[in-house]
Amino acid sequence: MAATRRCFTALYRCSRSLLLPSTRRGVSHPAICSSDPFLLPDSDRYVPASLIDSSNPSFHRSLRHFSSRKTESSDEEEDDEDDDYGDEESVGEVSDEDGDGGVVSGPSRSVVCGKSEEEKTAEAEDIGYRVLGPLDSTEKPFKPWEPVFAVVQIGSHQFKVCNGDSVFTERLKYCEVNDKLVLNKVLMLGSKTQTIIGRPMLPEAAVHAVVEEHALDAKVIIFKKKRRKNYRRTRGHRQELTKLRITDIHGIDKFTGAGIPA
Repeated sequence: MAATRRCFTALYRCSRSLLLPSTRRGVSHPAICSSDPFLLPDSDRYVPASLIDSSNPSFHRSLRHFSSRKTESSDEEEDDEDDDYGDEESVGEVSDEDGDGGVVSGPSRSVVCGKSEEEKTAEAEDIGYRVLGPLDSTEKPFKPWEPVFAVVQIGSHQFKVCNGDSVFTERLKYCEVNDKLVLNKVLMLGSKTQTIIGRPMLPEAAVHAVVEEHALDAKVIIFKKKRRKNYRRTRGHRQELTKLRITDIHGIDKFTGAGIPA
């Protein structure tokens, strides 16, 4: 109760010092020279300016400036902002004097759009393939089956493929459906008559393929639990895959069947 009484006493003294005119003559606030009413601090009541003591330091600390009453400094700042805004508008104005036919002349900016073609090619070569381009509608890359196989490496996986086989790999970058690829990381070639093993790669061998589709693998559920910790987490994951169709294998003599005794 004593603390509440002291708070009320302090508030009464503060409001009395603001409402009653002071006998001291000091430098008045420039905004108080007018006869406009002012809103008291921490109050919703308007009081005439003649009743407000401008020499009271508490009044200057709690004086409220309304947006409708603009001072000279705020007017100058707004003028500067208007000038800056006008300069920005003049950057992209239409210039008819140059004879461009109303073309908007803006500032020249260099737009960086990801990786360059050389970087994309180098990254694809590191994975184990090279993109030749889209498949033409007149081309017929698919050939009859041949008794030749190859072991190729794509990324971190190895596949044993033959002519006409289809394999699913992890999603390959920078290639779309119906693009022709060359798988250049060939580890081994084999046929009925010979087998060629690389150390570790075969530089002259190549496996041609066509991108058939980009798909998602079946969902795998990842469940984590810590006993006696009230910890359970369930997550699902679908791996992005690329389906390749093997069209041809180069780098080995293919068996024709000639010279076999009856």
